Amino acid sequence: MATSRNVLAALFVFSFMVSRAYCQCTTENLQIQQQQTGQQVQSKPEWKVAISTGCPCDQLEVKLACDGFQTVKAIDSSLLAKSGDECLVNKGEPIFPDEDFSFTYAWDTSFPFKTLSSQVACS
Repeated sequence: MATSRNVLAALFVFSFMVSRAYCQCTTENLQIQQQQTGQQVQSKPEWKVAISTGCPCDQLEVKLACDGFQTVKAIDSSLLAKSGDECLVNKGEPIFPDEDFSFTYAWDTSFPFKTLSSQVACS
């Protein structure tokens, strides 16, 4: 009986340590990749932006620096909402691990989006 309790205690401690290690995710884990789609909008190339968590945790309230961002293609504000010099991604809803969140825009060159902040949510 004592052996069973020791094994259960060891498994609990191990699972706690593993879950804490997974929660070492930060805003810096967010990955932003861009590529041209091959489409043109008002004679400007269309760009697809894909954002991934880069870790096994959800990230929500993702905000990007977007001072100077321009596009000739309208972007649904539920995907990217610009307010001053920052943009809120996905209405602040989570970006999940193993699922890229994406949107498209059209401009002469790609815009250098940078992550400002996010909230990490590990389960």
